Amino acid sequence: MSYPHHKPRLNLRQIFNMSFGFFGIQFGFALQNGNASRILTTFGADVEHLSWFWLAAPLTGMIVQPLIGYYSDRTWTSLGRRRPYFLAGSILASTALLFMPNSQILASLLPPLYVGAGILMVMDASFNVSMEPFRALVADLLPSDQRTLGFSVQTCLIGLGAVIGSTLPYVLAEYFDVAKVGATSSDVPDNVIFSFYSGAFIFLIAILWTVVTTKEFPPDKEYLKEEASKGAKGLAQIFGDFKNMPKTMKQLGLVQFFSWFALFSMWVFTTSAVATHVYGLPSDDHSSLKYNEAGNWVGITFGVYNGVSAIYALLLPFIAGKLGRKKTHSISLIAGGIGLISIYFIHDYHLLILSMIGVGIAWASILAMPYAILAGAIPPQKMGIYIGVFNFFITLPQIFNGVVGGPIVKYVYGSQSIYSIVMAGVFLLIAAFCVRFVEDTDDPVNQLK
Repeated sequence: MSYPHHKPRLNLRQIFNMSFGFFGIQFGFALQNGNASRILTTFGADVEHLSWFWLAAPLTGMIVQPLIGYYSDRTWTSLGRRRPYFLAGSILASTALLFMPNSQILASLLPPLYVGAGILMVMDASFNVSMEPFRALVADLLPSDQRTLGFSVQTCLIGLGAVIGSTLPYVLAEYFDVAKVGATSSDVPDNVIFSFYSGAFIFLIAILWTVVTTKEFPPDKEYLKEEASKGAKGLAQIFGDFKNMPKTMKQLGLVQFFSWFALFSMWVFTTSAVATHVYGLPSDDHSSLKYNEAGNWVGITFGVYNGVSAIYALLLPFIAGKLGRKKTHSISLIAGGIGLISIYFIHDYHLLILSMIGVGIAWASILAMPYAILAGAIPPQKMGIYIGVFNFFITLPQIFNGVVGGPIVKYVYGSQSIYSIVMAGVFLLIAAFCVRFVEDTDDPVNQLK
């Protein structure tokens, strides 16, 4: 059997198994999002330069994901077509998670700040090697009317992994008495180090679960022969497919630009914004007990938005079944925009949890609905490469933000990063407006009208 025209429906257990690896990916990703800025500032980075170090993530994603998509479309091994890639990515990512908080051990070669930035690049490249095939796997194996469910289960597991990954440093410090301040101002706290060790282990185990429990449809043999006869085109083929992308992908690209520009600002600047605007600390405080408490609380709030996303993801198939995918995504983005803007008006850090409820709703939808809409507009044989190419619309806004975000915070906002969070909220509202122009002819709700 190869690429059946009428794909068999899978039960919930099978969908869970094929998606479980994303639990580990997001566990590691949450540790990176919640702690990389703190680690880099501990090693000496200035707040206005953080976005430049974070450029490593989208730059590697922009290169890696389309290539992984291109080659996985043309791969068939004893492990299948997608599984070899996310298994290799998990091994590399786990290694990077072990080294990231220990960058100072290579201080004899380079300053820890540059070692940490390099490991951040390796770590994110490895995350991308694992992540892209998971998106393609859902589109490969599920029929159209189960795709929203498939991506929603992925998003639920993403949320659960992120909740644990985001809150683990706080839990270790507050409930297990693990040190939350480094021995010196240039040392990473033990609670962060042990969290990264845990992330490395869980990342690998979760990927192995999917590898062992999930089987793939063999690709079309005639298609593989035809592609082999053409020879490897690599980047030329990727750019060709980018030029000829489906109309729906172009329309979603604008939505993705504003969505991911906003998310990048949130990940990079929330710790600084909360420390200065909510905790009232000076902008040059990067190592005090109060600053680390602010960083730990940001981890809790990130855990909240990921927890909300896990719950909301389970509701997405029902909501999209009633309202349609487009309207569901638009409403969800509005909730996220309001949540981020509300942070400006908060001075009691406990209330940040309320703001993150809206962010969690938007995050769940961002991880599920664009892919559910996109998959219906892509030729099955090019599922991997087009989902990889779609990553351009995730990485380009982050790269743009990485270049201009720091100077904007320094010269326009006077090093007050809270205004970058407000701008992120406004961009989510713009993204919600852009959704109305997307064509989703494959939506079952539209087909019933």
